[in-house]
Amino acid sequence: MASLHRLPVQMLGDLVSPRALERILQEAAQSRGSTLELLDVAALEDILKKEVFKRLQLSVPAPLAKKRVSEVLGELIKATQERMLPAQGSQIPALEEAARRFSLYFDWPETQRLRGVLTVARQEEKDGRDVGDLVTEAQNLIDTMDRRLQEGLIEQGQDLAELKAAFERVQGMGGKDVRRLDTLISQIDEAQKQGTLLPGEVDRARTITFNLRKMLESSVVQTVQADQTVIPTSATILDPDAQARVLALEQEHAAQQLSLTEREFLPLLHSRPTLREQHDRLRGLQGQGQLTAELVEEWRAQLKVERERLLSEQRAQLTQLETALAQATATADMRIALDSARHLLDSGSLATDELQELQGMQAALAAGVNASAQLEAQRELLDIERSARNVPGASEALAPMIAQARTALTQGASMDLADLWTHLERRMGAAAQEREDFDARADRVVREYDMVRGLAGETTQRLGRLADTLRAQRHLGRMSAQARERYEQTLHDAEALLTEAHAEYRAAQEVTATFGQDALSGLLDVFDFQDSTVPDTDPGPAIAARTDPFGFGGNGPGPASPSAPVTAPPTPAPAANASALFDTLLSGGSAPTPAAAPAPAATPATPTSPFAFNLTAPAAEPVETWLFTNGQIQHGAHTLAAQGMGALLQQASALGLQRLDMGDATHVWSARSTTPGEWRLGRALNWTDLDEQVGPWLDTGQS
Repeated sequence: MASLHRLPVQMLGDLVSPRALERILQEAAQSRGSTLELLDVAALEDILKKEVFKRLQLSVPAPLAKKRVSEVLGELIKATQERMLPAQGSQIPALEEAARRFSLYFDWPETQRLRGVLTVARQEEKDGRDVGDLVTEAQNLIDTMDRRLQEGLIEQGQDLAELKAAFERVQGMGGKDVRRLDTLISQIDEAQKQGTLLPGEVDRARTITFNLRKMLESSVVQTVQADQTVIPTSATILDPDAQARVLALEQEHAAQQLSLTEREFLPLLHSRPTLREQHDRLRGLQGQGQLTAELVEEWRAQLKVERERLLSEQRAQLTQLETALAQATATADMRIALDSARHLLDSGSLATDELQELQGMQAALAAGVNASAQLEAQRELLDIERSARNVPGASEALAPMIAQARTALTQGASMDLADLWTHLERRMGAAAQEREDFDARADRVVREYDMVRGLAGETTQRLGRLADTLRAQRHLGRMSAQARERYEQTLHDAEALLTEAHAEYRAAQEVTATFGQDALSGLLDVFDFQDSTVPDTDPGPAIAARTDPFGFGGNGPGPASPSAPVTAPPTPAPAANASALFDTLLSGGSAPTPAAAPAPAATPATPTSPFAFNLTAPAAEPVETWLFTNGQIQHGAHTLAAQGMGALLQQASALGLQRLDMGDATHVWSARSTTPGEWRLGRALNWTDLDEQVGPWLDTGQS
C-alpha cells in the first residue's frame, strides 16, 4: 500500500516543519520495530496521539493540538477506505495524469517544477534507481497546486457573484459593452462549474463593469443638471452625491487593480525589498482613499521594466551556473533545478528559488568537503524560506537569519538550522490560533446572517454573497498567505455589513410592532432599488417617492401636491403596500381634510421649529420642521405623523439613504441627512414654499 505517513505530514505542516514531523514519525516507527513505509493505521494513530501530540503542544495549546490530531485521524480513515489502494507498478503515470489538471497554469512555478521532477523521475526509474523521494516531491507539488486552485476558485466564485449582481444594475443600459459583459459572465460561470480559472476574463469583466457603473452614475449627474432650470435646489444637492459615488467606484477599481498587480509581480516583490516598500506605500494611499488608477498603472509599468531587467540578469546567471556545473556529476536535484529554471525563464517568469538552489550546489561542490551535507542544508534552508512565505510576518522576521545562514553555507561552514525552525514554528503556532479565530468569526457571521436573511435590501444581499464566500473559505485546509489575507478581508467586510443588517432588522421590528407586518412589507418595497420611479401622473394620495431610476438615490423633485381632496376611512386598516403605509405614517392614521376654498393671504408666520428662517414670501400656512436623532424628535412638534416619520427615517438610514422627497394628499415632505443618524425634515403645502422657506436649512443645516 502507499505510505500513510504523508497525510499527517501534509495536514500538520502548518504547525510543525515537515522535516521535524518526518523525523518524529521515523523515530517512533523505529521504536516500534517498523519503518515509515510499513506503518499501518493503528500504529500511526498511536504515534499521532503520543509523540506527535506532545510535539504539537510546543507550538499550540493542547485543545488546538487535540483538534488537529483528530482531524488527521479522520482523514486517515477516509484515506484507507477511498484512496490508499494497493500500488500497481510505477506511480509516475498516475502523477502525470494528476498533473494534467494544471496544464493550463503554465505560469505557476509549481507547474514548471513538477514538469522537471517528473522528467527526472522517469529517467531515474528507467535507470533502475529509487524514485521514492521524487514521487513524494511530485505529490507535494500536486497537493500545493490543488490547494492553489481551490483558493482561486473560491475567489473567482466571489468575483462571479459580484459581477452578476452588478450586471443586474447595468443591463438596462444596453449596448455592446453590456452584451460583452454578459458573454464574459457566462464564460466565467461555465469555467467555475468546470473547476477552471479564467483570471483574464474576470479582469476584463471587472473593467467593463467599472466603466458601465461609472457611466451610469455620470448619467445621473447629467440628468440632474438638465433639470437645474426647473428646480435648481434639488439638482445642486444630488450632484455631489452622485460624484461621491463615482469617486467610491474609482477607489474600488484602483484597489482591485493594485491587488492584481501585486499578484502578478509577487515573485519580483519578494526579490526586491525596495519595490515591496514602494508597494506598501501605495497600499497606504489606498487606505487613505487617495489611490488612483493612474498611479497603479504607472506602478505596473515600472514593475514590468524591473522584471525585464531581473529576467535578463537571471538568464545570464543561469548560463554561468550551467557552465560551472557542466563538469560535475549531475544529481537528480541538480537536473530538476536546472530544468525548472530554464523553463521558468523561457516563459518570462522569475526563477529566484531555483537559482539560489543551484548557487548552493555550486558552492557545496566547490568546497569539496562533506558536499552532501552542505547540499542537504541548502535544501532545508530553502524549505524554511518557502514555508515562511505562507506564515504571517515570518518572512520579514526570519530574513536576516536566513541571509546569515545562506552566507555561511556558501562559504562552506556547517549550520544547525534548528533555531530557524524553532522561530518559524512559533509563528506557525500563532498563525494557527489566528486561523481558529477566523473560523469562529466566520461561523458567527454565517449563523447571524441566517437570522436576518429574510430582510430585503441591498445590505442583506451583499452580506449573503459574502456569507457564501466565508462558508467556502472556512472549509479550506492550509492556506497560502494571499488566501489568508483574502479570508481576513472577507471577514472584515462581512462583519461591517452584519452590523448594518442588524440595524435594519431592529428598525424592521419596530415598524412591524407599530404598523403590522403588512406595513413592513410595503415599506421595504419602497426601498427596492430595482424599481423605477412612481410616474408623475400616478393618481390618488399615494406618495410619489422621487428615487433615482437607476437605483442609486434621488434624482429630482416629485410632482406638486394634488389639488383634488381624497377621503379615507376614519380608522385605517394595516397598510398592504408602500403607498398605504406612507399615508398611514404621514397622516397619523386620520383622514385627510377635504380641501376648501383657497385661503386668504396670511401674514408671514414663524415656523414651529426652534430654528429661524428668512421668509421671502408669505405662505398659506407655516412650514413645519423637525430635527431627528436616531429616530427620536429633538426639535419640532411631537405629532403622530412626525413620530411615524421617525421609524421611516431610521429605516432609510439603515439602507444608506441620505435624501427622501415625498408627497401625501395634502402636503409635501422632504428629509435630508448629512450626519449619520441625524435627519432634518420639513413639511409644506407645496414644493415652492418648502424650497424657498427651509431649503437652505434642509440642505446644509444653515438658515
